[in-house]
Amino acid sequence: MRAFLPLRPPRTPIPKQAAIPTALTNHPTLVLTRAGPRPLCARRPASSSPALGTTWTQQLLPSLQVRGLASSSQLFRPPAGKPEPQPINMAPYEEILKGKYPGNLHAKRVADYIRSKLPDATTGVIYLEGGKTRMIENCDQEEHFRQRRYFYYLTGCDLPDCHYTYDIASGESTLYVPPVDADSVVWSGLPLSTSEALDQYDVHHAALTTDVNSTLAHLAKTSSKTVYAISGQVSDHITFLEFEDKNMSILKEAIEYSRVVKSDYEVALIQKASDISSAAHRAVMEKVRHAKNETELEAVLLSQFVSKGSKNQAYSTIVASGRSAATLHYVRNDQPLEGKLNLLLDAGCEINCYASDITRTFPISGRFTPESRAIYDIVLKMQLESIAMLKEGVSWDDVHANAHRIAIDGLLQLGILKGDREDIFKSKASVAFFPHGLGHYMGMDTHDTGGDPNYADTDPMFRYLRKRGTLPAGSVITVEPGIYFCKFIIDPALNDPATAKHIDAGVLERYWDVGGVRIEDNVLITKDGCENFTSVVKDAAELERIISSS
Repeated sequence: MRAFLPLRPPRTPIPKQAAIPTALTNHPTLVLTRAGPRPLCARRPASSSPALGTTWTQQLLPSLQVRGLASSSQLFRPPAGKPEPQPINMAPYEEILKGKYPGNLHAKRVADYIRSKLPDATTGVIYLEGGKTRMIENCDQEEHFRQRRYFYYLTGCDLPDCHYTYDIASGESTLYVPPVDADSVVWSGLPLSTSEALDQYDVHHAALTTDVNSTLAHLAKTSSKTVYAISGQVSDHITFLEFEDKNMSILKEAIEYSRVVKSDYEVALIQKASDISSAAHRAVMEKVRHAKNETELEAVLLSQFVSKGSKNQAYSTIVASGRSAATLHYVRNDQPLEGKLNLLLDAGCEINCYASDITRTFPISGRFTPESRAIYDIVLKMQLESIAMLKEGVSWDDVHANAHRIAIDGLLQLGILKGDREDIFKSKASVAFFPHGLGHYMGMDTHDTGGDPNYADTDPMFRYLRKRGTLPAGSVITVEPGIYFCKFIIDPALNDPATAKHIDAGVLERYWDVGGVRIEDNVLITKDGCENFTSVVKDAAELERIISSS
């Protein structure tokens, strides 16, 4: 998060997979071109793979194959009438990742969106720039490079100082890479050549960045009078003089819309990132009882990321012990563990610009206190029942509201809340304990695009919900309920008569040291259910066993 089964049923037949679409047909050369059609992604028939485990019932999406990892718990069943997870065999995601990132498929999606909004846009040129090489202020060292996500979505290229064009009429894409700089070669080696770029990325043509303006001028005269670009992301030396119309608004909107439903390759990247992050979380669990401070545990986590192939974190890691776990985005990660009850670990790595986002909360000593276990069980129930509700078309607002109702029921049983369940819900008293949204879209960004949040909402229960409305099949969302004991949030509720009457301050005193409990998984929405990518354990008894035996 960044803010923001019992025994398995018998195996059931798996629907036959839909035919895999082949790649776009290639077009005549512009600079360098590749002969013959090629598949967008390498695939193979589904086969069993112990590395993948089992998943929720697979639902085939148009142009997508759904993959994931399932986490299970012995504590709670899905609600009556909701199908339980089914075992399934799947092809390893590494087979998919042997292919190329499907930039041309994504470009077609974006162009289709533009045409749907602007019916006259049968022609046009999409223009994008990648991120630039930048120097640290007052220093001769470069800043850590992070590619612009809009550029990456259409190219799969994670190199600085590149450009891209896409001719909507012909469907031809061109990636422009920097030319050789003799002085730079001495220090940094040769840059990617145009032939190497064509071989590495899913584009039709490759050229040098010195050719961008001349190519744009040629396209304006022969193919289109309109160029689509993103405001604020066009360099001063790039000229659109030959274009009659310059649309600087719809391209960003089109890419953000297209990014919501993930392609097969994107799903594979997210699953791989989730696998690495799950293993890293497990490693921290095995070390927590012997560590002296939060910093040691962050080092364990980062070592796992790098050793397994991920050099980048998807966001700043949260290693919060004791009462620090009540701070949603605690990132100090430097406090001692002695005398603390629990550790909240919120961390995810990034693979080829795609994120994972996992949170686990567990006892530092290897044994939950009664108060910690009670809160943990409520949060786990909130998460499991939320996941069980997920499928195409479900209202995320409804899932979020239901999680609040489960929290209210649990806190009523503990005596922290008091009064009528519906009155408590209407008073928003539960927001003092569960102040953030249930989850957010995830993809190239941890908080991915397309969620349509409403931060001006006057209802505090929904104000920080990063996704509003229904969930489409193919979207990836986090499910991360939490209960926190933060004085800065609860004290105002205790001072407000409307909510104070529902909170027992005396019972509450026993729970401050719990800090906060959050459990977060990454889930792919399918037609009739979902796929859970997150494999790290969350069963309370199993957590205690792992930590105590380490």
